[in-house]
Amino acid sequence: MKTVIVRPERCVGCLQCRLACAVEHSRTKELAAAMGEKVTPRPRLRIYPGRQHLAFPNKCRHCEPAPCQQVCIAGAIRRTARGTVDIEPAKCINCAMCAMACPFGVLTYAPLYLAPDKRAVALKCDQCPDREAAGRTPACVEACKVGALTYGEWQETQEDKGRALAQAVFASLQAPKETEPSLPGSIRAWRQLS
Repeated sequence: MKTVIVRPERCVGCLQCRLACAVEHSRTKELAAAMGEKVTPRPRLRIYPGRQHLAFPNKCRHCEPAPCQQVCIAGAIRRTARGTVDIEPAKCINCAMCAMACPFGVLTYAPLYLAPDKRAVALKCDQCPDREAAGRTPACVEACKVGALTYGEWQETQEDKGRALAQAVFASLQAPKETEPSLPGSIRAWRQLS
């Protein structure tokens, strides 16, 4: 399954991914129009501040098995044919069991235009199914200009990371240069005489 892959070492905390996510999950799917919608669109991923001007983007991992799905008493959380774990807003009863079970703390609660009769429903990353069906990447990935969010097969990405790490390690292990230890000037001069 293709997924959004987080590379926190690249995140600068610009929040463009959150903006793109909120717009993508709005009724109109346009920034200016989304700002005036009756139900304010909310992003499905979080950005946590880090040290040294870095940030950590956090999103649903679509676990297998998914703890949020296992504890959902309303049956609102299901695994789709695409392999993602999605929430059916009409079934959500806002009990917060899924949020308590999620080991990554990615679920939030907010009003949603798809469930206008409810005060709030559970929200989490759904990997933009409409965009995926059209052959496009999720909105957050498209908006991320520093490569902190990418879209692909998780195992391929791990292999690429492993190869890059191995190259970096071997590049740092250069053959030692044949150098004499630092000697006092008098000893160096004596050696040159012989």
